[in-house]
Amino acid sequence: MHLKYNNIKVFIILFLQLLFLLHMYYSHSIPNELKFDCIPKGKSDEVTCKKMNCSWTPANQSFTRWPWCYYPECYNNYNTINISKTSTGVVAFYNLSVASSYKKNIQILRLDVIFETPQRLRITIDDAVQIRYKPPFPKINEFKGNPIHGNNSLIISDLVVRLAKNGVGFAIIRKVDDTILFDSRNIGGFIFSDQFIQLSALLPSKYIYGLGEHRTNLVLDSNWKTYTMFNHDNTPKPDINGYGSHPFYLSMEKSGKSHGVFLFNSNAMDIILQPAPAITYRVIGGILDFYFFSGPTPSDVITQYTEIIGRPFLPPYWSLGFHLSRYGQTFEDLIQVYNRTIEAGIPWDTHWNDIDYMDNKDDFTLSNNFKQLPEYVNNLHKNGMHHIVILDPGLKSRQSNGTMYVPLKDGLNDNIFIKNSAGQPLEGKVWNDIGTVFPDFTHPKATQFWKNQLLNFHNIVKFDGLWLDMNEPANFVNGDLNGCSSYKSDHWEVPPYIPGIVGGRLNYKTICMSAIHFAGIHYNLHNLYGLVETISTHDALSEIKNTRPFVISRSSYPGFGHYAGHWTGDINSSWDDMKQSITDIINFNLFGIPLVGADICGFHHDTTIELCSRWIQLGAFYPFSRNHNGQYMKDQDPAALGSNVLSSAKKSLITRYYLLPYLYSLFWKAHVYGETVVRPLFFEYPYDDNTYGIDTQFLWGAALLILPVLKEKNHHVYVYLPKDIWYDFYNKTAILSNGNHFVITAPADTIPLLVRGGFILPTQMAASTTTLSRQNHFELLVATKHDQATGFLFFDDGKSLDSWKNDSYNKVQFKLVNTTFSSIVEMNSYIDDNFVLQNITVLGVKQGPTNSQVNGVPFNGYYFNKTEQVLYFKMLNLNLRMPFNLTW
Repeated sequence: MHLKYNNIKVFIILFLQLLFLLHMYYSHSIPNELKFDCIPKGKSDEVTCKKMNCSWTPANQSFTRWPWCYYPECYNNYNTINISKTSTGVVAFYNLSVASSYKKNIQILRLDVIFETPQRLRITIDDAVQIRYKPPFPKINEFKGNPIHGNNSLIISDLVVRLAKNGVGFAIIRKVDDTILFDSRNIGGFIFSDQFIQLSALLPSKYIYGLGEHRTNLVLDSNWKTYTMFNHDNTPKPDINGYGSHPFYLSMEKSGKSHGVFLFNSNAMDIILQPAPAITYRVIGGILDFYFFSGPTPSDVITQYTEIIGRPFLPPYWSLGFHLSRYGQTFEDLIQVYNRTIEAGIPWDTHWNDIDYMDNKDDFTLSNNFKQLPEYVNNLHKNGMHHIVILDPGLKSRQSNGTMYVPLKDGLNDNIFIKNSAGQPLEGKVWNDIGTVFPDFTHPKATQFWKNQLLNFHNIVKFDGLWLDMNEPANFVNGDLNGCSSYKSDHWEVPPYIPGIVGGRLNYKTICMSAIHFAGIHYNLHNLYGLVETISTHDALSEIKNTRPFVISRSSYPGFGHYAGHWTGDINSSWDDMKQSITDIINFNLFGIPLVGADICGFHHDTTIELCSRWIQLGAFYPFSRNHNGQYMKDQDPAALGSNVLSSAKKSLITRYYLLPYLYSLFWKAHVYGETVVRPLFFEYPYDDNTYGIDTQFLWGAALLILPVLKEKNHHVYVYLPKDIWYDFYNKTAILSNGNHFVITAPADTIPLLVRGGFILPTQMAASTTTLSRQNHFELLVATKHDQATGFLFFDDGKSLDSWKNDSYNKVQFKLVNTTFSSIVEMNSYIDDNFVLQNITVLGVKQGPTNSQVNGVPFNGYYFNKTEQVLYFKMLNLNLRMPFNLTW
């Protein structure tokens, strides 16, 4: 009996040793790129690693990017309780089997798979027992009712979901070709604790875009790179969290198809990309709420994404003109800028004021030094121009100098300020000399309060739009003037895991995480602050002016583009920053925020003549085009920098104004369908992988390719042109590309532009303002491809609220087939005497006509340039509200 017992004991020991050896073998056989970090923060050594049931393999080199302590294969700390089908998908429950090292592991989890549309799939992982925080903004356009079913009540979807056999994990698969888009089964270390949630997944491609706001290349670096999401006031630099948080990415697959993934969670987080390729989410609150978009084209993905977060707003027409601004101006400086810009003949629509106009830098006040500002703004309006003022969310926290600061009094009466943990208004420090309190824009009375303050100030200065700054929210002290409650022990201020944020602490240069909003604690709501301020501002402006609101904000979050535009913050006057701005404007178009631009010529440091000359050329093709710079920097408005910059500014801005009907039509399409305005080449050529990483060229819509000069002392650009026919915008010559690189001349005052064959661009002769430009007749630039082309024009009064919904607009489709050009009028309810087509220019015409007819009537006003292969029709004088046919 004793011998038998010993044999069993030996067998058990040998079996355990075998299991250990197998574990070590498979752990050590894991390729480096597939190792998922088991100790992302803190001390990492072999003893600590083994205590966490992880594998330890130190690298031979002194420096490596891959983790030494990593999760073994099939690491699992939850067991499956049951899985069942529902009318919309699947529901599964899981029970915690092994607690992680993080506190308050959630015992029972619920996973829901919801097939919302054939192209959209939602997966949530949540506490099955307790209600957890979910972002109250934006209001997601959620799925309602049953999904589309086919025969036998099977759900119709582009995507298939496969759950792990045991434990929390799932794979998202494209049905048509079995490509696995996202696979979290049996990899990494899934953790779901109260303040730390982790999920990893394998991805099908290294071509990943988005995950903003960061200083990155267009294709994100997946070599063990961390992207931290936590809105923060800091000069944009590589490897730090930026002004906004957008946990959305788009991926290009090997097949040329595209898909997107959005994590709807507003808490601070790290998102790590590694070269497997794989992704890891580390989130410090809320739930996992994933949306998967099947595409299959990149444009489809963005349309599907903006369908849930909200389509971009349609900006007022005047806001697409050129804007001038600077920080550190006197009123006399303002007048000088106006006079020299007008004298120089630069197209220009809007003048801006930074905080210089305020009394003691307090919102809703006017300095005695700017007492003539109201009259100046009225004169701008008389000349068809517009005016913008800056506002910060923070307000003066105490009355001073025996004067009543009405916004403070009103805010205290309405009880709408963010509270500290003791229930008193939290007091930070921003621009004024006393202290700062912060409106709680989640409070039911906040929007009315904000509207009242705006209305009071609008009665003094008739501003046309608002510029929201410092709304991450920024703070010049960490947390509160009196410190945050129990900082060292407070789990909101010091959670178990702190993402890789600037300053190393959550309340660094912002307010306390324990601060109290009406909708919850700041720990959960921080990334939403700029969004909810923007919503309140948008709604208030709509009521005050009863016209289309114009708001530009620094802080952003998904859904933001439904209400406002964005500028990329306090960038440097450098060639690198100019180049970076292209990736930035592309990324924000991916995020559903097409109205975006950078400070032309830079904000920090003095610009140079050549840099500003080239930057104004590029900036003329930002969707939002504004020249702005910092205090104490030299003037850099175009008329201040001499003939070279002036020549560049006039030529590029006149071109912009000429193309505004095309640009405005693109914004309408973004507003209705959620498409991008600016886009990278791969959006139009997804099957050409040479385009996937190009971040020095970009398109307006599908038809206009912008090729800026981005290096000093260069008078050529070296560009890649996908297989297509392209036309030089200036000299009309054709370039036939089979997917080749070209060297294109770029004189000092010129940005190269190419028009893509097969498209028709509506245009209008430029004037000094959009107000005057809109009084000119229209023209059409037709770039043929195989003797065909298509295009459209959307036009309304440029300012009315909901003109699209109210059917108060004109929309005309244009089509060329061989030698017949026709229009189809889809809507003609907007009456404008200037809605007249005057000229048509047709590129790529091989043979000139012998005659032409307009609506069956002979027309002789044409000219054919055989050398250029361009056919011109002049003085057509056609009412665009009526269909027409032009033949030759």
